[in-house]
Amino acid sequence: VQLQASGGGLVQAGGSLRLSCVDSRRTFSNNGVGWFRQTPGKEREFVANIDWRGFRTSYADSVKGRFTVSRDAGGNTVYLQMNSLKSEDTATYYCAASRRAVAGSQTRDYPYWGQGTQVTVSS
Repeated sequence: VQLQASGGGLVQAGGSLRLSCVDSRRTFSNNGVGWFRQTPGKEREFVANIDWRGFRTSYADSVKGRFTVSRDAGGNTVYLQMNSLKSEDTATYYCAASRRAVAGSQTRDYPYWGQGTQVTVSS
């Protein structure tokens, strides 16, 4: 598994962004995938995850109703659609893959990590 996250940028509050996470080796179609975010001086926090089939998802309370995680039919790209963005969503966002088909919300559940993509929301 080799993950690459992209799609970050600068957006005004209330705007939208869609992040993508691609497995360049096309091997994580059977893995649960999670999105996390981190700001300087703080621990990496869970945002959302999706199971290997794309049927089961879970979200942090802070993003419920605004963010949607999905994966393409082939299972090798996972998306994080972020709507109604707030300044507090500003962070570096990371995607991560589990060894399991259904992953949890802890960083220790994910042995594979991509590089981060910066999301900045201006108020």
